[in-house]
Amino acid sequence: MAKKNQSVAVHSSFLAHRNYLFLKLSLLICFISIVGYMWADFEPVRNGGTWYGYTLGTIGALLILWLTMLGMRKRWITQGHWSLKGWTSAHIYLGLALLIVATLHTGFQFGWNLHTLSYGLMIGVIASGLFGIYFYATVPRHMSNNRGEMGQADMLDEVENLDRLLRETAQPLNDKYIELVRDSTNKTVLGGNIFKRLSGRDKKCPTQAALKFFREELRTVDNASHGAILDLISVLERKNSLLQHIRKHIRFRALLEFWLYFHIPLTFALLAALTAHIVSVFYYS
Repeated sequence: MAKKNQSVAVHSSFLAHRNYLFLKLSLLICFISIVGYMWADFEPVRNGGTWYGYTLGTIGALLILWLTMLGMRKRWITQGHWSLKGWTSAHIYLGLALLIVATLHTGFQFGWNLHTLSYGLMIGVIASGLFGIYFYATVPRHMSNNRGEMGQADMLDEVENLDRLLRETAQPLNDKYIELVRDSTNKTVLGGNIFKRLSGRDKKCPTQAALKFFREELRTVDNASHGAILDLISVLERKNSLLQHIRKHIRFRALLEFWLYFHIPLTFALLAALTAHIVSVFYYS
């Protein structure tokens, strides 16, 4: 139980970085924004065109530009206050604060226009980011539990060892059986496109097909081949179990990548819409 709790703490520590410093900063920003929105005098109605709307809009735009720099930050190596863990923590909490700042900037005035499109894209970016938070806070623990003491390279090495053992075990058997074993060793595929990796399984896996065949064949095979087929089934079961663990590992890694297929394009779309929003505001004002 202690080991499990330690694992959770390690993988969620970016959320609690420096005793939740950036959560507190984000709550302060939200509090000041809300108080200012409630007490500022607006004529005729609250909207982004008032002095307070411009203020919040400027803060929101600067926040968006800073938040997009996380990708660049990942290429730098620093420690301490500006470590990647600290930057990620700030990215998450300030990104959530942006939701309050940008909403108050609009004055809750929405319509079928470029300004609302920018707001909608921002909501999409934040929503996809929340999925990313969930994946990065939970998936690494599942990956660790799935692979146990073995790393990915160790698991792949063990597959090769089992393939060698399968070929040796199948040598006394006839060509039909050897061909099935050859399919298992040569045609088993790991990975593939993003959707296949996300599924975590292969319905046409030749190892599963060989295992199913030999289990059924065991009922009718003659005594001379009975022992060799039993040995084959034993090795195939070990390999099939290992393949399931590897495919789960690949699935977990794919989950960490998949949300980026939405988050990054939405971010670029937001930057384009935000630029158009700012230009249009100053052009028509």
